[in-house]
Amino acid sequence: MNLRWLGHSAFEMTSNSGLKILVDPFIQANPACPLKVSEVHPDVVCITHGHADHFGDVVEIARANPDLVVIANYEISIYLQRKGVNAIGINYGAHVKIKDVEIRMLKAEHTSTFDFEIDTKYAGNPAGFLFTFNEGFKVFHAGDTGLFSDMKFVIGDIYKPDIALLPIGNIFTMDITEAAIAAEWINPEYVIPMHYNSFPSIAQNPDELKKLVKNCKVLVPKVLETLKF
Repeated sequence: MNLRWLGHSAFEMTSNSGLKILVDPFIQANPACPLKVSEVHPDVVCITHGHADHFGDVVEIARANPDLVVIANYEISIYLQRKGVNAIGINYGAHVKIKDVEIRMLKAEHTSTFDFEIDTKYAGNPAGFLFTFNEGFKVFHAGDTGLFSDMKFVIGDIYKPDIALLPIGNIFTMDITEAAIAAEWINPEYVIPMHYNSFPSIAQNPDELKKLVKNCKVLVPKVLETLKF
């Protein structure tokens, strides 16, 4: 499995069969991402919640990639279906299998609105995703979240991911201290920080996370760097 960070909370994962999954496709307005929307060609897009910096360019990507499948909560899926996007709505605990990857929606503690609309509208519950590849390798994308007990008793004790992608930016999500506690609770082999330094309000030094996390390895990829697992 290959993992590529596109900046902010956007990640591209490629399974051993070649299935490309893009999480939170914030590309065009993402100051950390040098790609153009036209350069992104996923097979699957997963959206953690409705905020513009996570919903991103999913409609434009879907129009350019007619076979694309979008997985999101029920409310976002309905919104997208009305725009002609092939979207599947699921909720906490549910999963879908696409080729060699099982995609499960898990809880996040945050808010979720279509904040890019003139009248801000409710966009369902925020979420995280657990991706289980055929070889059993698991990646947990936490979405935007604060620290909450499911990270220990559900995500850590039951699902046991190999990689945890955790926000560290503060203001809208966990800060570095809470992310370090989340890493201890989840106890993956690797932790990768996200949702930081895209904007001045969420400026953080990810090396501080390395100092606090003792039970697993913290990886800090550069934007567009591909990690192979």
